[in-house]
Formats: sequence, C-alpha cells, structure tokens
Amino acid sequence: MSVQESTFHGFANPVDPTPAELRAWAYHPDSVPLASMPPDWDLLVSGDRLIGTLFELAMDPNCPARRFALHCLYIYAADGIRTNFRAHPKRRFRKLVDQAERNGDELMRNWAHNSRVLLTRPEMFVYREWCEGGLVRENRRL
Repeated sequence: MSVQESTFHGFANPVDPTPAELRAWAYHPDSVPLASMPPDWDLLVSGDRLIGTLFELAMDPNCPARRFALHCLYIYAADGIRTNFRAHPKRRFRKLVDQAERNGDELMRNWAHNSRVLLTRPEMFVYREWCEGGLVRENRRL
C-alpha cells in the first residue's frame, strides 16, 4: 500500500506541517525546496508529533527526502538525550532505536548505534555532527 501522492502542492502551515503533508513532501521534495522553508525548519519538525512519520521516511530507502528525515532523527535523539528526556519520551526513543537495529539498513543501524553511544556518553555530542547533518553526510559510527 502506497501513501505517496502523485504531486505535492505545499504546506498549509510550513511551521507546523501535518504528518500527511510531510510524507507527501518527502516523496516530492523538489516541489517545495528546503531553501524556501522557514529558518531551522529541520529543528521545527523534529519533535514528538512528527517523529513517527520521520522515522518511516528514514526507513524507506526509496524516499527522496530520506537523508532529511534521518537528519531529523539525529536532532531528535540528541535533543532527548541532552535534556535527560525532558524534551522527548525515553520510551519512544528506545522503541525507535530498537526498531532501527532490528529492521533498518546500514544508515538506520548507524543512527541507532550512534544514539546508543550518545546515551552512554553524552559528552560525545558535537552540534555540527548531530544537528547540522555531519553524521548523516559522513554515514559513520561514533
């Protein structure tokens, strides 16, 4: 079953997209280029409301915006860990990590591994790597 729309016509409110809008955009990201989005859009969408959708997109090797979704997962993990899970529920985070380890490909297993490393060693946090896409671009393990 595919939830991909044939075209995407934009966000009703780009600062607060719905899961359906985000999913539709992710399969047609050229329809609304990232450069045209509000500043720090990645930080805005990396919250609890959209994390399930972002996780699904990051798990799909055929999603054109997969790397963006993975980048948001790194932001989500770092935000949760660095706030001692005041920002995001630890249970949800652990479920995502477990699922990525069980069912994910190399990109997702690297995210899970890096998240577990940061969980045990929060001093490993480097803003450029976790929040500016460094670990996604380099696809490396800590």
